[in-house]
This record gives sequence, structure tokens and C-alpha cells, in this order.
Amino acid sequence: MTQHNLFSRTAHAARSALRPGTGRRNQAKRPRLRLPRKPDYPRTGRRGWRRWVPSWRLVVGSFLMFIATLTTVVGIAYARTDIPKDLNAFATQQDTVYYWADGTPMARTGWVSRQEMPLSKIPDDVRWAVLAAENADFYSDHGISTQGITRALWRTVGEGDTQGGSTITQQYVKNVYLSQDQSFSRKFTEMLLAVKLDRHVSKDEILEEYLNTSWFGRGTYGLQRAAQAYYGKEVTQLNASEGAFLASLLKGASLYDPAINPRNHDRAVKRWKWTLDRMVEIGKLSPAERARYTTFPEPKPPHKPNGTAGQDGYLVQLAEAYAKRAAHISDARFDLGGYQIYTTFEKPRMTALTRAVKEARDTLDPKQRKADRHVRFGASSVAPDGRILAVYGGPDFERQAFNESNAGTVPAGSAFTPFVYAAGLEHGIARERNGPRTSVTPSTVYDGDDDIPVMTPEGPYWDRSGKMVKGQNDGDHSYGRISLHDAMAKAVNSPFLQLGMDAGLKQVRSTAEASGLLPSSFGPPVPAFSMGNSTPSAIRMADAYGMFAAHGMHTDPYSVRKVTRNGEPIRLNLPQAKRAVRPAVADEVTASLARPGGASGVALASPVAAKAGTTEDDTARWYVGYNQAASTAVVVYRMDLTKSLAPLPLKGLGGDSAAGEKLSSQIWNTYTEAMTK
Repeated sequence: MTQHNLFSRTAHAARSALRPGTGRRNQAKRPRLRLPRKPDYPRTGRRGWRRWVPSWRLVVGSFLMFIATLTTVVGIAYARTDIPKDLNAFATQQDTVYYWADGTPMARTGWVSRQEMPLSKIPDDVRWAVLAAENADFYSDHGISTQGITRALWRTVGEGDTQGGSTITQQYVKNVYLSQDQSFSRKFTEMLLAVKLDRHVSKDEILEEYLNTSWFGRGTYGLQRAAQAYYGKEVTQLNASEGAFLASLLKGASLYDPAINPRNHDRAVKRWKWTLDRMVEIGKLSPAERARYTTFPEPKPPHKPNGTAGQDGYLVQLAEAYAKRAAHISDARFDLGGYQIYTTFEKPRMTALTRAVKEARDTLDPKQRKADRHVRFGASSVAPDGRILAVYGGPDFERQAFNESNAGTVPAGSAFTPFVYAAGLEHGIARERNGPRTSVTPSTVYDGDDDIPVMTPEGPYWDRSGKMVKGQNDGDHSYGRISLHDAMAKAVNSPFLQLGMDAGLKQVRSTAEASGLLPSSFGPPVPAFSMGNSTPSAIRMADAYGMFAAHGMHTDPYSVRKVTRNGEPIRLNLPQAKRAVRPAVADEVTASLARPGGASGVALASPVAAKAGTTEDDTARWYVGYNQAASTAVVVYRMDLTKSLAPLPLKGLGGDSAAGEKLSSQIWNTYTEAMTK
């Protein structure tokens, strides 16, 4: 190799060691950090709808990112969630206090009761009846159940099976630590607490506390009190059959307590059978023992509330029902107690009304006269603004819970005719089918004779039996041509039977409903509708007549004006006044009913508007009257509750017809006189 060639190769090697264009020595390449690639979405290189179909890498990546985020969030939430030290209010239940309208205490009730019972004393069959119905996998789950949660979600869109979505641990957490609302945050917290509780507390401890704190209806918390309330025995004496029924109550006593209504009984029997079959399915009850339980273990009737003897029980019954409805308080929540119920009942009126009924009752002799047996008195006094001031519900709530003042069991009879008169004055009449309506005035004349046919545009009205319907006056008296005002003042029935047909029974019904009578109490739409084939309660009749005193404005009757719990007010939806008829119409009815003196020879203490009411078959006698302070309705009837709700004839009541006929007006007058002194 020549010296020139050697030099050329050396120079070439030196040049190649330099970076091109820089003259600097080439160095080894250093790895560079890569930035995350932007997701290729919509996808490049694709056309049409394929651009919007994500790649499998994007789908998997997104899923893994979601799982990682969810795991992190749940982990942080779990770490920050502590088991509360304080239980809910059920551990410190209180009485509920009812107050008179003047604010003084009226009654005190304490339905809620709870008694601890060790798990070791609860029979295995009873324990497993609850587990079979609520959470058969309790001893193997981890506080929550994926299958249960999925099943609960499925039940929101379909039938699902009969089990709920929450484990017993979750139910216990909800009952003793959390509220009963259905929000997602509450459910999420419930699940976290359930898992944490399951890790720190034994299964037996959780089950024991659950069985001692769950609500079983009838004001009871825990199996021990439930056993006493439904079967009158200790929980240690229960068998599998009784335990299966009590387990059904955990789904909601308002749905499964047979004492509430007949449909509950059917549901309870089905649930009871299913629970026993479920126990066999999970191996906790042998088929042979299951075969022994073929008859549903009927629970005993519920006890009556404490402190509700005499008339107070009827008042508490009315106020409790109204408070729950108007304040949207569930049975379970109300049974926790701690409420202050301020009623509209006035003690002086209650005393006077009770005394008036007692004096009338004392004139009867059921031991000597058969007609004086099973006599019932329903009475109520309602203010024109809807406040229920007083009621007479029966002889004693603890002996008879059937509230005679609130029972729609007997027809209104001719006490209904003021609403027919009001309908005619308000809507006019039409004597031709689809013809024009003409106005009615107090001086409009009708035929007031007895036994006159009821006419339609096509002729006389015939009932389904082929009998011509005719108007009947009390005492078979005939009055000839008479104005509607005078017919109402003299209690002539036949004009109002015809007026009801002329005005239209639909118009009469709508007027009566607007006045306060319940649609459920209305009788069939036949001519007798105008003569009171409907069966309103004394409370509703007093309230409806109060509409006339309020110059045509009606307010639904109510018995509670305020509710608080531990001093904090609870929103109460009180009724609002609505126009029922024009003021002139209401005032005319009042003018026609004005009574300077009473019916049946009983003098009134002061001028008022009043109406007596009788029925064609003489099964009820009403007297309803009002002034600007109150409207009072009294009904006397006979009914043997041990046999049926069918009213019995009043013939012979009090020993002679005169005494029996004036019994309702006597009660009304005695009460009214006492309140005007």
C-alpha cells in the first residue's frame, strides 16, 4: 500500500467519525421519553361508519381505566368510612302526645316497644325462617351480595323473584345507622358500612342486633316484642310456622299484617308458604316437618293504644290517621314516637256532646225492650272552616273501636234534601230531554202532595221491578202546590224528589260532592238519590252543612292543625277552602232551614238552621243544624256489629214512637244549649 493510499484511508475514517455537516464527533444515541399517543378516534385511515368503531385497544384501555378509577374511589371511600357509634332514634323511642285545641295535653300514647333477646334464646327454626326469607347466604356473604344487588335492579324493570336486593347486614346498617331515603349516596354508604361491619363484627352479633332492632309493625321492634304482639308469647316459644309469618313482616307490616285488611291476609299466607318451602330448599327444615304446617298461624288482633279509654281513643284514632296522611309520615316512622300532635278538638264541646248522648242513652232500657238494644249514636261538630271540634264515636274506645261518628253505614234520608235544593238553585232545571235549562228560585212552585208520581220528560218513572216511583211525605201529608222555600221549611219531601230529576241527578251529585260528601258514600243514581240513599258519616254531614254556614265555601274536615317532632315543626298539608255554590244559594238554603224553635217539640237555645232526616224504611234518624260557630250532625240507628253492618229498624225505640223520633234532635238541642250558655 502506498503512502498516499494510507493517508486517504486515515482521512476517510476521521471524517466518518464526525457528524455530517457539523464537524463534531458522533456520539451514541440517547433514548428519548415518549409522550402518550393521542387516541386514534375517530380512526384515521377509515371511511364512513368504520371511523367511529373504536379499536379493541381503545375499548380495553378505557375499561381498565374505568376499573382503576372506580377501585381507587371505592378504596378511598372505604378507608374514610367509620362505623358510627350512635344508633338511630329507635333506640330511644318516645311517647307521642296529643293536645286539645287550647294546647293542653289530651292523650299520650306509647306504641313503640323493644326488648333485647340473645340470639342463643331464639329458636333455630325461627332464626332460619328469617334468613330463608331475607338472606339465605348470610353466613357466607361479605356483607353485600352481588346477586342480590343485580336482582334488586332487575325487579325495577320486571317481576324478579320474591327476595330483595339487600343483605341482612345492609338492612341492619340502614335501620340503625342511616336514614330510610332511597338516594344513591345513602345506598353507597350502606354498602361500604356493611362490608366494614362484616369484617369487624361476627355474623352472630350482626344477626342478633338485626333481629332485635327490625320493625315488625304494631309499634314493635325486635322479635321478642313481635312475638308478644302477634301471638301473645315469648319468642322462645315460637315454632317455624309462626317464625315464617313474622319473617314476612320484614317486607312491610302494612302489606302483610292480616289485621289491616283482607288482601293483607292473602299476601301473608302466600309469603308464609313460600318461606317454609324456602327453608326446605336450603336444608333448614325437613320435608316431614314442613308437612306438619298446613294451617296458617293466625295472629291475634292488635292491642289498642295506651291512654285512649273513653272518647279519647276515637279522637286519637282520627288525629293519628290525619297526621300520617297530611304530614306524609309512614307507619314505621310514626311508631318511633316523639311527635306532638296539636288537634282541633275542643274539650268543652267534647264534654257537652258526650254528656248529651249519655243522657239520651240513659232513657233507653235494653234489658226490657228489644227495640232499645244495639242502639248507636254517631255525632260530630265541625266548624265552617273544616275544623272537627267534637265527635261522639261510641260508648268506649277500649270496648268498641268502631267509630260511629266516622262510619258510613246508614242512609242520610231526607237530611240530604238541602243539597238537592242547592243544586236546583245553582244549576237550574230542564224538563225536556237535552232541552234548555231554566232558572229556579225560592218561589218556584212544585206539587207537594203525597204519593205523586215522579215524572221524566217521557212520562212517569218506573223502577226495575215495574213499580211506578212516587213521592212520599212524612206522615203521608199532602200540601198542594207549594214553593220550594216553603217545602224545605216544612220538610215536604215530594217536591225535592221531582226537583232532583228536573235538575239532573248528576248535578245533584256534583253539588253534594262539592259540599263535602265523599263519592264512595253515594248511592245509585235513581230517584231515591234525592231522598238520601247515600250513606255519609256524621262528620261528613256536619262538614257539608257547614258549607251553607260558610256562604258556599267548603273546606274538607280536618282534625290536626300542627305536628312537631322533638319541637321541630313538620310540614302539614291542611285543606283549602273551595267554592261549592254561590253565596246567594247557600244563604237561601240557610234561610229555608232557619228554626226559631226545634223539631218534635224541642225548643232550641237560639235561632239556627237545622234539618231533621228520616229514611223510608225507618233505619236512621238524623238531626243536622248549624250556626256561624259550628255545624253539628247527630244520627241514631240500630246495628248488631257481631252479625253485620246492616241497619236494623227503629220501630219501638224508646218505648213509644214520639220518644224515639225526637231522640236525635234531643241530643242536638242539649248539646247546642250547653254551648250557648
